Amino acid sequence: MPNGSAPLAAEYDEGMTGPLSGFRIVEIAGIGPGPFAAMMLSDMGAEVIRVERAQAVRGPAPDGPAFDILQRGRQNIAIDLKNPEGVETLLKLVESADALIEGFRPGVMERLGIGPDVCMARNPKLVFGRMTGWGQTGMYAQAAGHDINYISLAGALAHFGRAGEGPVPPMNMVGDFGGGGMFLAFGVVCALLEASKSNKGQVVDAAMVDGTAVLMTMFWAFSQMGVHDENARGTNLLDTGAHFYDAYECKDGKYISIGSIETQFYAQLLQLTGLDSDPEFAKQMDKSQWPHLKKRIAEVFKSKTRDEWCAIMETTDVCFAPVLTMSEAAAHPHNVERNMIIDVAGTKQPAPAPRFSRTVPSVSRPPAHPGQHSREILEGWGFATSEIEKLLASGAVVDA
Repeated sequence: MPNGSAPLAAEYDEGMTGPLSGFRIVEIAGIGPGPFAAMMLSDMGAEVIRVERAQAVRGPAPDGPAFDILQRGRQNIAIDLKNPEGVETLLKLVESADALIEGFRPGVMERLGIGPDVCMARNPKLVFGRMTGWGQTGMYAQAAGHDINYISLAGALAHFGRAGEGPVPPMNMVGDFGGGGMFLAFGVVCALLEASKSNKGQVVDAAMVDGTAVLMTMFWAFSQMGVHDENARGTNLLDTGAHFYDAYECKDGKYISIGSIETQFYAQLLQLTGLDSDPEFAKQMDKSQWPHLKKRIAEVFKSKTRDEWCAIMETTDVCFAPVLTMSEAAAHPHNVERNMIIDVAGTKQPAPAPRFSRTVPSVSRPPAHPGQHSREILEGWGFATSEIEKLLASGAVVDA
């Protein structure tokens, strides 16, 4: 397994061999960034159980896995958190957990009787991860919002888009997943490392607005260095202003991407496009010429198909790649060689990342249905058989 490049099995592996193997995490069911963080932790080998609302169980679990790949790798238990016995069940699970993650608005977990003070009284070493858009404090803390709003307030959305056009939301990659779920997973792992030395837990306040701001760190630097004009969207080096850093349409209506920033890479771009002898392209960093040069090089790229440009530029130092859809990416030879897209129980999905040379991550199971493993989880986390039967009979816990 040299260089951490060991291939991942097509089917799931219940062995949980990743670097977080041995850690137990309770996930309170939510949407978007919370489940993404739980997926990341599970992919890395942690035993993560997803606590679903009891009302989400609508009869026996259907055959086959659930559809939401974000829920892969976890067993699912359905608990009625408005039932005192359900609350007590969760607290008993917390006693055996290393971390808990939740994504409610501030104060909701406290009102349910399972806030950090209560949970950490049961388990002082518990890491309590909180995922919100605005954070636990601040004037927006209790307001509803979505990715587009969080990245707006964080000062990111204003800088996505072309010159003369409005801001373009980058789907929900920046707030929900980059600035949200990834930061929650990172924060939880950091707190687990610290707890292993101090034997003390703590609360992790992961806010998408904070994480998004951190993702913008380089552009804060560029702005203060005079390299990036924050008031001129789409005219800068990395925001489609430069003719050598953009996506271009080809003859067949498909696109390629160019990122020839460094001098030697730019020189190869000019050579392979036949523009190396054109004096207009000699002054690469003359911003006043960028709009004109962009039109000229766009005409060149439109003279050939995407595949023709791949034949010319792929694997060179132009800093080139074809712009691929998800399906096309799954079939590209580079990604196939790295087994980047895997098949888990008949569903294609990205493989766990990053890769490790020894503690190889894997998907431990396909997505579960609400309450599919309620009994199994209670048994595995130390509940007595008589206690399990009582909880199921009372409706505090529902088994699908």
